[in-house]
Parts: sequence; structure tokens; C-alpha cells
Amino acid sequence: MTDQSLSVFDRTNVRRHRDRAARSFAHYDFITREVADRLADRLDDVRRAFPCALDLGARDGTLARTLQGRGGIETLVESELSGAMAMAAAERDAAEGPVPGLQRPRVVADEEVLPFAEKSFDLVLSNLTLHWTNDLPGALLQINHALKPDGLFLAAMFGGATLYELRQCLMQAEEEVEGGAGPRVSPFAQNQDGAELLQRAGFALPVTDVDTLTVTYPDALKLMDDLRGMGESNAVRERRKSWTRRETLVHAAQLYEEQFGNGDGTIPATFEVVYLTAWRPEASQPLPLRPGQAHNSLAQALDTEEVETGIKARPR
Repeated sequence: MTDQSLSVFDRTNVRRHRDRAARSFAHYDFITREVADRLADRLDDVRRAFPCALDLGARDGTLARTLQGRGGIETLVESELSGAMAMAAAERDAAEGPVPGLQRPRVVADEEVLPFAEKSFDLVLSNLTLHWTNDLPGALLQINHALKPDGLFLAAMFGGATLYELRQCLMQAEEEVEGGAGPRVSPFAQNQDGAELLQRAGFALPVTDVDTLTVTYPDALKLMDDLRGMGESNAVRERRKSWTRRETLVHAAQLYEEQFGNGDGTIPATFEVVYLTAWRPEASQPLPLRPGQAHNSLAQALDTEEVETGIKARPR
């Protein structure tokens, strides 16, 4: 269980937000679909087959439909915190038909307490859900245990620059209208933390990289409506529990246009996406060389001349 001191998010509210968004999620899933495409592209770069995979935070099955047989996946277990979202996935299958050649058993489960046995999966995928976990190192450790040796973990989560414009304007509006501000936008992990967190969880060959998606909106009120439709409303445990005053929201929208507006009446909204790639350790995996053991220099690789500085590295 997560220690109370680590409980930044109210997981019950995270689930409720997903439940509320489930019925109309297809109208608000454009970022989820875009990031699913980018995750699938990264999977294409790996020349391996992963017969049994886990989709952690599957929502309505967007990632399964995006993969379309890529990665050699035969069975994709779809794990979702929200039972309503899992039902939405079943209803979508009934309306659109199942994904050909792919078995998709579904389970309602919390990302913080995974119900899977050790060494169950060749691949674990996660599309924009891990930023809601209180104990991210603990969740990554459970994911590592669920992977088979030399299994791949590939995930995307929102990073620290996400919605920085909205965060700034809501805080300023609350201070100016109500005389005080509470956390109205959830905090997000920083990119530079990714590789260290993966190593702490026991993964090998960790890699992190970042994409920035900028979405144009007519105004900040439409952005906030979309966040609700995505199931991404604020779930910070210490958030202010009262409804936000209308005048506060209107003032925040005015500040947003003044400070970040595009000049044509529209506003940009930043979504920073951090991608995590790592492997469960296995004896045959390549290991990094110790300093001084490389056969070729960086200068040779770059086809340039090496210049001696006279500075020696400290011995380890």
C-alpha cells in the first residue's frame, strides 16, 4: 500500500473522473490517440515479437486499435482502473468490431496494486496513465516484476511542463479574485527523473525522451471542458474542495488570452509527454563499457579530430 505521506493524488477521484468520462471519451481522445501512435512507432523500432502484452491504463481500447498487430502481439491484457471505461471498450468492440487476430481479455485493476503474477508478460505498454500514481517507483517495480526476463517496458506519461499556462493563470486568478490559491492543476513528473526511477525499479537499459504537443483552443474554458472529457481533471488530494467561482474562471480565461494568446483570439495549451523505455534484466543483454574500454573514439564516430585538453578524468 502507498504510504500516506506519498498520497499526492486521490485515487478514488482519479477513478471517478475516468468513470464520468467513459461515455463520451471518444469525443475527447485525440491526445490519447496521438500518443498511442507514437508509442506504436517506438515499438516498430524493436525487432522482436512480444506474444503476450499488458496495456496498463487501457481506457476504451485506443492502444489496441492503434497497434493493429504490430510487435507480434497475440494477446493484449487490457487493465483499466475504471470499470466504466472497461465497459466502454466492450461497447466499442460491439459497435466497431474486435481487433482482428488479437485476444483482449480485460481486467479492472489499480496501477498501484497490480494483480499479475511475476514473469507474466513479454511487453508492458502504458499510455498516459502513470502520471496519476502516488508511488511511481513502486508502480515501476511491480511492472518490472510482471515482465519476463528481457521483457520490454514502453510507456508515455505527462511531464512537468504540461498545462503550465493554465496552472499559472488559474493560480493568479484565484489570488486576485478570491484572495488565495490552491492546487487546481495536478503536478507532473520531470523528464530528468525518468531514467533514475527506472534504474531504482531494477530495469536495465533505461531511456527517456520528451515530445511537446501544442493544442490550439478557442479559449481556456474549452480547454478545461476537454480536460474533464479526457478524465484528466484535478485529483490532487490537497486541492480546494469547493467549486471554483465563475468569476475566477472567467478571469483566468482573460489572463490566459492576455499572457499566452496567439493573436487571433485562440490560445495554445502545452502537453509535455515523457516516454520511458527499459528492459527487465537478463544475462544476454549488452552491458555498458567502463570508461577507457571502448575500441573506437567519439572523434572517429563523428569523423573529426580529437584535441587533447590536458585534463584527466578522476579514477573511480
